[in-house]
Amino acid sequence: MKSNHITLKDIARILELSPSTVSRALKDHPDINEETKRLVKTFAKKVNYRPNALALSLRRQKTNTIGLIIPEIVHHFFSSVISGIEDLAYGEGYNVMICQSNENYQREVIDTQALVDHRVDGILVSVSKTTKDFTHLKRAHENGIPMVFFDRVCEDITTDRVITDDFKGAHIATSHLIERGCSNILHLAAPQHLIIGSQRAEGYKQALKDNNLSVKEEFLIKCDTREYVFSLKDHLLKLIKEQNIDGIFAVNDSTAIAAMQVLQAAGYDIPRQIKVVGFGDGPNAEIAYPPLTTVEQKGYETGREAMRLLLHRLENPDLGIDYSTKVFTPTLKLRQST
Repeated sequence: MKSNHITLKDIARILELSPSTVSRALKDHPDINEETKRLVKTFAKKVNYRPNALALSLRRQKTNTIGLIIPEIVHHFFSSVISGIEDLAYGEGYNVMICQSNENYQREVIDTQALVDHRVDGILVSVSKTTKDFTHLKRAHENGIPMVFFDRVCEDITTDRVITDDFKGAHIATSHLIERGCSNILHLAAPQHLIIGSQRAEGYKQALKDNNLSVKEEFLIKCDTREYVFSLKDHLLKLIKEQNIDGIFAVNDSTAIAAMQVLQAAGYDIPRQIKVVGFGDGPNAEIAYPPLTTVEQKGYETGREAMRLLLHRLENPDLGIDYSTKVFTPTLKLRQST
C-alpha cells in the first residue's frame, strides 16, 4: 500500500481499532488514553497519513480555497495582482486556485464552472476582453458564491470591486503629451465594450477638449496588443505621416513599445518627432528604448485589496448588499519617450 494513499480506516484496520477511536486519538480527545494516542500518532506519522481535505471541506462546508480568474498570467500587471492576492490569502490560511482565461470567453465559462465544481469559498475575477455575456458569472454569484471583480469589472453584477481610475490615468497621460507640445495625438485603444477601454478613451478625449483641441474619431484606433500594432503597421504609418501625428497614447505598455519599434524602423526619432506614453508601468517600460513614459498601475495593491474585500465577505456572511468599490489613483512615470 502506498503511504500517501493511506486512509483513516486503513490505520484503524491495521491497528485493530475503530475508525472513531483513531480519529479521536489524532485529535487528542480526552476520552482516549495516552498510550493509544501515542500508538496512533506514531503510526500515522510513519505512514505519512494526511487527512482527506475534500472530505473535511464537505463536512465543514468550507474549503479554504479561493478561485481566481485572470486574462493572462504573463502580463506584469496580472502577475503583480496574483502576488498581492496570494500574500494575503496564504497568511489567512487560504489556498488560491488560479485559472487563466487567455482572453477567451469560452475558457472563462469553463474556468468559472471548474471553480464552482471545486467548491471554492469565493471567486476573484478580471473578465476577458472577449466576454460580453456574463451569465456564467451571474449564475455563480446568484448561487451564493462571494465574488470580487478587479480591473476589468462587470457592471451587470453588483459586487465589491477594485479598479484603477482609468479615466484620470488617460487624462493625465494625454495632458502630459499636450504639455510637451503635442497637438495631433493618436490613441491606440482597447475594445470599447470593456470599461477600462471606454474610460481610457474618454479620459483621452476629455484632455483634448480641456485644452481646446478637437476630438477626431479617426485618431482613436482599436489596437491594444503588439500583434495588432504590427498587423496595422502600414495603416498607422500612413495615418501618422498624413495627419502629422506628434503624440501617441497607448492603452498599455506593450502596445506603446511596439508602436515605438514600428516608428523607429520607419526612421522616426522618439521623442523629438513623436512622443509616446503607455499605461501600466511594467518592467519593460524601463528597459525599452527610449525608456517609456507611462501611467503606473498598482497591481500588487489591487490584488491585496481584492483579497481583503473577499475575506471580509467570507468572515461576515450577513453583510448583505453593502458593496464597496476601491479606486486606486494612477500616477505618471516620466521617462525619455516624452
